[in-house]
Amino acid sequence: MRFISDLDRRLFARVAAGRLRGAHPLLPRITHAANHGRLWFGTAGVLAAVGGRTARRAAVRGVGALAAASLVSNTVVKWTVDRRRPLLEGVPLIRRLAKQPWTSSFPSGHSASAAAFATGVALESTGYGIAVAPLAAAVAFSRVYVGVHYPSDVLAGLALGVGAAALTCRWWPPRPQTPARARPRVSAPALPEGDGLVVVVNTQAGVGLSGTGLTPAEQLRALLPGAEILEREPEHDLGPLLDRAARRAAERGGALGVCGGDGSVNAAAALAAERGLPLAVFPGGTFDHFALDVGVPAIEDTVRAVTEGDAVAVDLARVAPLPGDGPDAHFINTFSLGMYPELVRIRESLEGRLGKWPAAAVALARVLRTATPMEIEVNGRRRRLWVLFVGNCRYAPEGFAPAYRERLDDGLLDVRAVDGNQPLARTRLLAATLTGTLGRSRVVTARRLRRLDLSGLHDVDVRAFDGEVAPSPAEALVIEKRPGALTVYRPAEPGNELAQRARTAAATARFRRAVLRR
Repeated sequence: MRFISDLDRRLFARVAAGRLRGAHPLLPRITHAANHGRLWFGTAGVLAAVGGRTARRAAVRGVGALAAASLVSNTVVKWTVDRRRPLLEGVPLIRRLAKQPWTSSFPSGHSASAAAFATGVALESTGYGIAVAPLAAAVAFSRVYVGVHYPSDVLAGLALGVGAAALTCRWWPPRPQTPARARPRVSAPALPEGDGLVVVVNTQAGVGLSGTGLTPAEQLRALLPGAEILEREPEHDLGPLLDRAARRAAERGGALGVCGGDGSVNAAAALAAERGLPLAVFPGGTFDHFALDVGVPAIEDTVRAVTEGDAVAVDLARVAPLPGDGPDAHFINTFSLGMYPELVRIRESLEGRLGKWPAAAVALARVLRTATPMEIEVNGRRRRLWVLFVGNCRYAPEGFAPAYRERLDDGLLDVRAVDGNQPLARTRLLAATLTGTLGRSRVVTARRLRRLDLSGLHDVDVRAFDGEVAPSPAEALVIEKRPGALTVYRPAEPGNELAQRARTAAATARFRRAVLRR
């Protein structure tokens, strides 16, 4: 320890005696800007405003990691390790802070926050992480430069920040930066300026103004002036409107498009597969799980794929009841029975009064308090389950917190269940969720199958397809895969988010000028 202490003081003295060209007044200003995380909150705001969905996700993870690192460093470690600040005799007066910190020198809270934010951003986007990293390094070095920390304080803070960012992955797994694998499909037509494309925009899907200030329908008209845009108004049913759009697309020899959430995409996907039409998915919902997995996180990605004719073939999952019990249904993401559909049903009934997230919290509390396990037969075996989850292709990570898929063409159903015979199953599931240990929870079972037979469903009132709740009158269901049944547009290579935003801004300006001239 004495060797480390001596080395610390020698390095500190060398930095204090150094004359770095251009470092003053930049570094003192940077260290001041980072007080109370102001620099990082501002950076997160810029990312969210200038970038797209990936940038917003990176900003959220960065701020979350910063909060965790700041909490640990400032309220735990600093009060555990009481280390005096460096002596300022060797630090030039012009560098010193106007107000010297009085807390423990170990670790550097500024460095912990900087490393946590930069690492959190990099976990979601390497490109944005590289852009933020120099600023984080400048903040860390500035703490030694202005004389308030030893180098070892800064290194400890950096390590703590990186660890805090990595810890967020236990509760919120980062999405891979490459889209899910799928079969290449070359039969999708290229539609320059959207000629032949008919798009249904579900205005009830929670979409609002984009970063351009345009509605999704206006943005599509600006980017694809040749496309036919049909907007779903509150009085319209989505099904007939999609059917009309599919007929128009077939007549024009083009493609069917949909802008909305996963429920809207589900309805369009089943119709596109039935009619043999390629599908253009324009993300416009709250989560857009399918759009993110297939590789079109922004409207601009789909626009580029449509105009260039790039597409892939992905699996569909089919739910077939017994003859006479109703028509077949399909899902692109997930199908579920049990507590989750009930939670969604209660949330939807409360959303109008409470808002989506408060309604979800109330619904979760109510379901955990009042729900009872369901008794059903799964592949001929009687099971007592709290929840049955079926994914279209294998989901990651393991456990009962599916987040993303690495393939969309594996021909498998990802079947997960919460066992109702396990003692205190709900409590253990909640505890595993809070501790980030769902992958090792014994109340969760998982299988990968090509077909699933469900029977004895007379007491199951509702089921959920891709987050949308529907009645469940069928006594028995067969769930199976339709490999490669759906052709979906996606670009051959992921696009640069900032470049896409710039092109959209230019198209928006042209669109507004054209509107004004009318």
